[in-house]
Amino acid sequence: MKKVNVKWVGLAIVAVLVVVLLVYFTAQQPIVEEPLKVAGVVFQEDQFMRFLQLGYQDAAERAGIEFIPGNTLGDAATEAELLETFVGMGVDGVAISPISEIASVHGLRSASERGLRVGISNHSFTDVDFITGGFTSDNYQLGRSTGEVAANFINEQLGGEARIAILQFKSLLPEQSGARTAGFLSALENIPGVEVIADHDAWLQDAAITVASDIITAHPDINIIWSANEGGTIGATMAVKNAGKEGEIFVFGTDASEQMVLFLQDPANILQAVTGQDPYAIGVKTMEALIRAIKGEDYSDTKGQNFIVPGILLTRDDPAKLDEFLEDFRAKLE
Repeated sequence: MKKVNVKWVGLAIVAVLVVVLLVYFTAQQPIVEEPLKVAGVVFQEDQFMRFLQLGYQDAAERAGIEFIPGNTLGDAATEAELLETFVGMGVDGVAISPISEIASVHGLRSASERGLRVGISNHSFTDVDFITGGFTSDNYQLGRSTGEVAANFINEQLGGEARIAILQFKSLLPEQSGARTAGFLSALENIPGVEVIADHDAWLQDAAITVASDIITAHPDINIIWSANEGGTIGATMAVKNAGKEGEIFVFGTDASEQMVLFLQDPANILQAVTGQDPYAIGVKTMEALIRAIKGEDYSDTKGQNFIVPGILLTRDDPAKLDEFLEDFRAKLE
């Protein structure tokens, strides 16, 4: 019969006790979960995008979630790099206004498959079962709404005769720009005296001033300029003023901001009407759906779906509505 080595038996008992104690004390410690993190990404620095990102941020902060801002500046490579960065950082989700409804889908789907929840703003994607929800404006209706005001103006103030210049952003976002332009022109199609004589891209304010000024010089008989976005509308209005064409050329546009409302209130009478989106509400709704998905809550009512957030028509003829818009606008910035 072998003699039991008391020393090794004692060491074995001590080792077992250590393991038991470690298991016990580990079980007593609260599980520390990593704080949730979400990103909010836009693609340029105009007023619309600032309010869209503010909506993202406010919704995230109300939910007690860390917020990471991002801006692709209209560059597809930057968009792809940001998505890769968020995946690598372990960010839980991203609310994003993508570069394109076509070109951005692959990168967004790939990021989603690697664990990054994705919510979409400012676009209506098709076949996007992976998104937590999509919220946007009806781009055709944005153009149509302003076009209906322009049609009345042309008939009542210009005798049914209009030579029109268009500023849009088709080389940046062809789907959105095309829909807004088609909507605007659809409201004018029954006025035989309407002719579109210029159609150029100019969506940033400084470029739009230059392009609109060149159009005014090349076509001195134009009397209407319509723009598909904020930068183009502001640039066109300033170009008309710089050319001393108040009362001869009238501007209609898209998007709503403090500066746009001030132009609508300006006695120079250049800007007549705009149809604005509600970027803050779009941002909030996108982020709220994203957060529900991240937290494991039921989001079946938004998953893979697109929703329209109504726009707002602002006209020179409704000063009370202009004042109301400005009051709400400034309150959000406080």
